[in-house]
Amino acid sequence: MSPSVSADTPPPHAALAAVPLLSGLGDGRLREVWDATVRRRHLAGQVLRRAGAPATHLLLLLRGTVAATGHTAAGRTVGHGAWTGPRALDKVAVIDGLGHTATLTAVTACDVAALPRDRFLALTDDAATVRAHVLRTLAGEARRQQARFAATATLPAEARLAAWLLAEAARRSDLTIPMPGTGTQQDLAELLGVSRITVNRALACLRRDGLIAPAGRGAVRVLAPELLRLRGA
Repeated sequence: MSPSVSADTPPPHAALAAVPLLSGLGDGRLREVWDATVRRRHLAGQVLRRAGAPATHLLLLLRGTVAATGHTAAGRTVGHGAWTGPRALDKVAVIDGLGHTATLTAVTACDVAALPRDRFLALTDDAATVRAHVLRTLAGEARRQQARFAATATLPAEARLAAWLLAEAARRSDLTIPMPGTGTQQDLAELLGVSRITVNRALACLRRDGLIAPAGRGAVRVLAPELLRLRGA
């Protein structure tokens, strides 16, 4: 009889261990969480949830990239960022029950496990590691939002762009930075809170001064981080 390959294949619920929110749970608890989820694959361009819709489930992004966007009272689209799995999405909306804070759209094909809100809240109450992670996440989000508000209110577009490029470069092993979302200047403009024309001009200025260079479709390479840091001040 030929040997079974199933012994070397991780069980489906093992995928949850890679989600930072759940990484401190034991195998038995992960299995319980997995059994409580509804799994779905979303194709690129599909909307997972719309801003304001009831957050009835915590979305656990296992694979793929999701972008978050919102709209101002004037109808302008504002980008909040893009996230690649594994990670939990929009935990705040699930905790406060006031509806999703942004529209979540699949940038690439995504595998998502949706955990009912009541099961997530019970897990937060029962599991110290989950509770600690949630508190750290909320504190970090508050700090980032405060910094972003200050930047939007006080920095010119070129400085915002320089600061974003430097922050992205610090998170990567090289200095090649892909544009957010679907990789367009419009997505970057929404993230920075400016128009696409303004972003185009700021990119052109940084290229002209030798601080960045094109790096293929939808990406730029930072050439002089130390000088770019001066532009972001």
